Amino acid sequence: MTKQEQYTLAIQQIEAVIAGENDTIANMANSAAVLHQTFGFWWTGFYIVRGEELVLGPFQGPVACTRIRKGRGVCGTAWEQGRTIVVPDVHQFKGHIACSSESQSEIVVPLMADGRVTAVLDIDSRETAAFDDTDRCRLEQVAALLTR
Repeated sequence: MTKQEQYTLAIQQIEAVIAGENDTIANMANSAAVLHQTFGFWWTGFYIVRGEELVLGPFQGPVACTRIRKGRGVCGTAWEQGRTIVVPDVHQFKGHIACSSESQSEIVVPLMADGRVTAVLDIDSRETAAFDDTDRCRLEQVAALLTR
C-alpha cells in the first residue's frame, strides 16, 4: 500500500472516530493513536497552547518534553510562525529540543482556530528525511479535521 493510500485510510478512520465527539482531547488522543499505529512513527502527539507555552497533550510513544516556549524548538517555531515545518535532520535545526536522542527527523503541523494556533501535531521518526510533501499535505488535513 502506498503512503497516499495509507493516509486515505487513516483519515477515514480518524473521521469515523471523531464523528459526533466534541471533546478536543479525546479526538487528539484517537487521532494520535491512528497515525502512530498506521505509520509506526517514533513519536506522535500534540502540544496544546496554554498561555505562553505549549503543554504536552495526548501522544503515543516514549516520554516527552512537557512544556515548550513559543519560538523554541521545532514545535515552538511552528507555533510562532503559524505554519507546518518539516525537518529532514533534527541535528541541523538550530535550537532543536532533543526529548529523545533517537529522533532523527520531525514534522510539526499547527492546528488553527479563529486565525490563531491552538495546538500543534508533532511527529518524530527514527529515520532522517522521513517526511515529505505528502506527509505535510495529509497531516494538514488531519489538523483541519480536529479544528472544525
